[in-house]
Amino acid sequence: MSTDEFGGLAEHTRVLRGGHTSSEELVSDALQRIEASQSTINAFRWTRGERAVEEARDADRRLAAGERLPLLGVPVAVKDDTDVAGLPTLFGCSGELAPAERDGEAVRRLRAAGAVIVGKTNSCELGQWPFTEGPAFGATRNPWSTDHTPGGSSGGSAAAVAAGLVPAALGSDGAGSVRIPAAWSHLVGIKPQRGRVSLHPYADAFQGLAVNGPLARTVADAALLLDVVQGPHAEDLHQPAAIDASAAARRDPGRLRIALAWRPPLTLTRSMPHPEVRRGVTALAEALARLGHHVEEARPRYGLIGLAFVPRATAGIAEVAALHPEPALLDPRTRTAMRHGRTLGGRVVRAARARELRQHRRIGAIFDSYDVVLTPTTAAPPPRIGTFDGLSAWRTDATMAAACPYAWPWNVLGWPGVNVPAGLTADGLPFGAQLLGPAGSEERLISLAAQLEADLRWYEKRPPAPLIPGSVPVEQ
Repeated sequence: MSTDEFGGLAEHTRVLRGGHTSSEELVSDALQRIEASQSTINAFRWTRGERAVEEARDADRRLAAGERLPLLGVPVAVKDDTDVAGLPTLFGCSGELAPAERDGEAVRRLRAAGAVIVGKTNSCELGQWPFTEGPAFGATRNPWSTDHTPGGSSGGSAAAVAAGLVPAALGSDGAGSVRIPAAWSHLVGIKPQRGRVSLHPYADAFQGLAVNGPLARTVADAALLLDVVQGPHAEDLHQPAAIDASAAARRDPGRLRIALAWRPPLTLTRSMPHPEVRRGVTALAEALARLGHHVEEARPRYGLIGLAFVPRATAGIAEVAALHPEPALLDPRTRTAMRHGRTLGGRVVRAARARELRQHRRIGAIFDSYDVVLTPTTAAPPPRIGTFDGLSAWRTDATMAAACPYAWPWNVLGWPGVNVPAGLTADGLPFGAQLLGPAGSEERLISLAAQLEADLRWYEKRPPAPLIPGSVPVEQ
């Protein structure tokens, strides 16, 4: 018996423990779907083939012997910025690198929980942009409309989950790179507190902006994946105390004070939400009010937070790009960011990071009056594939800032946020809303997201067209 291709982590675990299917069958089915969908979705950079099947057979033996682990035998995917032993970590770049000798800490924890890593998903080059396209692998396409991007930079992970290739996947978020593709692929995406999920062997990736986080179709599945991968490596710079995300997903959040914030921080693009995005997020705010929460419009005092973001982001790109053995193969826009990063590194980036405590106080003052901030995740629905082709570095940044002005400030702060689906446009394109909180507030955000999910049941909607040759469209 094979499980529903859109079944989540919890369902996979249930059928495995009940003996209704085998890990070998689940993993083999996932690998077959991945291979069949590469010509349409192109979600994966690498798959692990027979190695994953061998691990699944071992999981079946362990299950038969009575062993129980949170994800024993369940297929999952990780983004290609994360080390998996035996595979290179090219992070969206062209060229060749030696395979990683050992797993990154998050992958080690996945394996310790019994998960089977079926492959590594596509990312744009060094995770810089909200699209997943490039000469190294082509374009990853949105399962809801293959003419559109699933977002970025964790677009491969989002597309893989939205297309039913894997039940959940790990992404990373340095400026919205989990939340944006989650929004544009109709998924739940959690950006945890800085340090919640170890990035080891990197101690402080992208100058503290980047974190790893889960993408899944339901809050419970995203919470389960977060519980499995959370926890520090001994060498990590940031080591927040553990949380129980799964328990939070089962808990009523209580009556909360929610600030609906429409105005993004200053980006010099005059970006405001697309009318359909505004209607969808307004409807979600009304659902929160109907569930008993106090919702009113308010705005965090962002100040000139972009002056802290740009040096940290470009310095982070310069640091990661310097590890590439063939810099000439990098996108011209990457090389521009590298030059800026070298210019803004050192004293400037240290000054930018020193401002963070003042930014915590100024922006965090909104939590004296409210428990959660609600904003659109993006200002626009997903762009078409190729929208950013041929643009200069400046035009790419401006176009990106206009479409995605809401997510990146929480990376500067290091605080958690959760994307939840907020609806579909008239053309069937997904968009989302983000629930944002202060330091360490994942459990509250997850509880609130789960309450919304129980009311709105967004997981019942699936991409409308067959994505894999021979599959059958799902009736809506």
